[in-house]
Amino acid sequence: MLHLSEYTAAFLFGYLCGSIPFGVLVTRFAGAPDVRSVGSGNIGATNVLRTGRKDLAAATLLGDMLKGTAAVVLANAVFGHRAAIGAAIGAFLGHLFPVWLGFKGGKGVATFIGLLLGFGAWTALAAFAVLWLAIAALTRYSSLAALIASVATPVVLWWTGNLPEAGLFLLLAALLWIMHGANIARIFAGTESKIGSKPEQ
Repeated sequence: MLHLSEYTAAFLFGYLCGSIPFGVLVTRFAGAPDVRSVGSGNIGATNVLRTGRKDLAAATLLGDMLKGTAAVVLANAVFGHRAAIGAAIGAFLGHLFPVWLGFKGGKGVATFIGLLLGFGAWTALAAFAVLWLAIAALTRYSSLAALIASVATPVVLWWTGNLPEAGLFLLLAALLWIMHGANIARIFAGTESKIGSKPEQ
């Protein structure tokens, strides 16, 4: 049986993993502009791309994904599956609210994907990718594609019999929508930046 101390340790470990601000670190080490002073000011890969460095955006995307993956895999190896779910929540919250940046982090899409990878949820991961690509191609809204794909994720997990993960990703999808509140408002207003367009300043 999982002790509260072990669950807490897994959660805190996940939070520390998730709070690593790869967008800030890779741009700083590369001598690029501080990502927080560019475009939307977000620390995620989409905003890093606005520095004009595709390589740094790719590195940020990979880092933000794999920190979630690492949190889940390591917590599962040490404490077991239930603790891995706690670590996943911690990692996601760490990315959204990193202590190192005054609790102002990213919006969570890459970490969401990395957590799916950590749980080995291949069907849900494939469904997310297909939905994202289809909606992004139709609308050219990256944010809308991610939001709709996130809603489908817990449904696919439930359908494939992964009930604990379905509950987890239902919570994470809700947080993702909350963090994208401004994007949702801009989509309805018709002012959201589209893929391939010049970003808002």
